[in-house]
Amino acid sequence: MTRTPARTPHDHTIAVRYQQASAEVRALQRQCYALATLRLEAAVREAGGGAGLAVVSDIDETILDNSAVMAFAVHNGHGTDSLETWKLWEREGDPHLIPGAAEFFALADRLGVTIFYVSDRFEENKLATIATLSRLGLPQVAAAQVLLFGPPKAERRAAVERDHRIILHLGDTLHDFHGAFAGAALEDQHSLAEEHAGRFGQDWIVFPNAAHGTWIEAELRPWTAPSALID
Repeated sequence: MTRTPARTPHDHTIAVRYQQASAEVRALQRQCYALATLRLEAAVREAGGGAGLAVVSDIDETILDNSAVMAFAVHNGHGTDSLETWKLWEREGDPHLIPGAAEFFALADRLGVTIFYVSDRFEENKLATIATLSRLGLPQVAAAQVLLFGPPKAERRAAVERDHRIILHLGDTLHDFHGAFAGAALEDQHSLAEEHAGRFGQDWIVFPNAAHGTWIEAELRPWTAPSALID
């Protein structure tokens, strides 16, 4: 017989600890922005300038590190899906920038590329989100360029594409890149990822987030060991 360990609250504590404390996450985030910088510079060079080009980026766990509120939820037993806790964090929290974010977006701005911040943060907290991004020194934080929860992200990206050519998408979940991933079953997400494999590391840059995703309730698939090793 095989045994699949049940998921416990401890599982999520480990995920949040990795996201908040590991040097590996910081290294991966820097690596993502280093690659994004190369792709940005190449696209602008090929286009002969930044006019008419756009970068579309998610905010949370792509630009902002929100691990403090994740740790708060774990420590206080509020659950990671507490909307009221998250809304309060959007208004009053103090996230910090992910390594590499400041330099990347400053470069995009200098190159004349338009930046759109596309996030499922709450529209009712838009002013607070704009204030947070501005406080952290990010460029082009105008209301028209901060597109929050309402229409699906695919529709918001399509609105950007009416007047711009998107050269880079940055995000930590796959529906940050293509609408087909939104609401798709996990198996279908794997198939879609294979279908779009050529875009990862090109115009799609995926950031690590061990603490959130549709995969989080997936059953583990343990090795079928020889019977002599099983009690």
